[in-house]
Amino acid sequence: MGKNLSIATILLLLVLASTKAQQVFDVKSYGAQPNADITQALTKAWKAACAVAGSKVVISAGVYKLGFVNLLGPCKGAIEFNLQGTLQAPLDVASLNGKDGWVVFEHIDGLTVSGGGVFDGKGQQAWQKNKCDKDKNCNVLPINIRFDKVTNSIVQDITSKDSKYFHINLLQCTKLQFQHVTITAPANSPNTDGIHVGHSSQITITNANIGTGDDCISFGAGAQDITVNQVTCGPGHGISVGSLGKYQNEEPVSGIRVTGATLSNTDNGVRIKTWPASSSGAATDIHFEDVVMNNVANPIIIDQNYCPNSQCSNQSPSKVKISNVSFKKISGSSSTQEAVNLICSKSVPCQQVVLSDIDLTYKGSGGSATSTCTNVQPAVSGKLNPPACANKN
Repeated sequence: MGKNLSIATILLLLVLASTKAQQVFDVKSYGAQPNADITQALTKAWKAACAVAGSKVVISAGVYKLGFVNLLGPCKGAIEFNLQGTLQAPLDVASLNGKDGWVVFEHIDGLTVSGGGVFDGKGQQAWQKNKCDKDKNCNVLPINIRFDKVTNSIVQDITSKDSKYFHINLLQCTKLQFQHVTITAPANSPNTDGIHVGHSSQITITNANIGTGDDCISFGAGAQDITVNQVTCGPGHGISVGSLGKYQNEEPVSGIRVTGATLSNTDNGVRIKTWPASSSGAATDIHFEDVVMNNVANPIIIDQNYCPNSQCSNQSPSKVKISNVSFKKISGSSSTQEAVNLICSKSVPCQQVVLSDIDLTYKGSGGSATSTCTNVQPAVSGKLNPPACANKN
């Protein structure tokens, strides 16, 4: 008994020795005050915390003004950004000096962002000036929160509000988890994508509540091994892979799994979109399952002629190859009669597309829900309402 106890005691001491208490760096210790600009205070607090292993930057309850910050690593060890209050971005886009982000976390391993606080992008003025929905060569606008080269990290219990452009953007991230994140902007706010994932892998998004003026979640080139589970979406443009094929030599998209989503009053449901006249590319191993649609336009859509506002100079077929895609257990209501619309490329027809257990109703004029298929022959199983590929082109 005594021998066992001593071993247990030794193990406990080892554990305690290996888990030092976090060192706290409160921005108020660096001069931050509510209702004032804390850009310098936060920058100093972050720099000090980053130089210590196992640290925590704290922004306590209150409202604070914040300009552009680049919270840069690598740090000595794991670091937590604990936001309990509300950060407010400058109203004027010009004051951010052409930056493509407002709060940027960069080159960090072992980051935690938490605290229940709000990143308020104050986007109302920027939306009026935003031409990006009509002009693909528009000026860059700042993203609320950028994660660049962030690994082995977690983002939980935060809110992103009224971003000037995308709310959250991932670039070259690996093993990054999002849990209980809220993203909110009005339906008429242009290009306010909720979470955009590009050139990143092993990303999970769970229990998020997203309502924006653009895609709730979007996956760009190089998004691989992404899991989305229990997300509510609306308003917005739905959950989208793409648009793809806009640029030369895009990395493929693969391993996207969306389960347990609920979409309400969105402009699209679950969607894969590629530009016509595109460069070669690939989107494969993409699966949508257990999705509920409430009054959603275009609930299930593959659009390989994606060309908003006639921005395409050449309508030759897309060269992005779409394969190994499934839509399973998708039910609810469509606000448009064409509930299933699979428009694939004449140049590289879609392959290995599955429709299974689809039940989508339409209550408008003109009859019941319909489906259209172009350059694709999906495998079908289970209940199919509307019948698969009733209209084939």
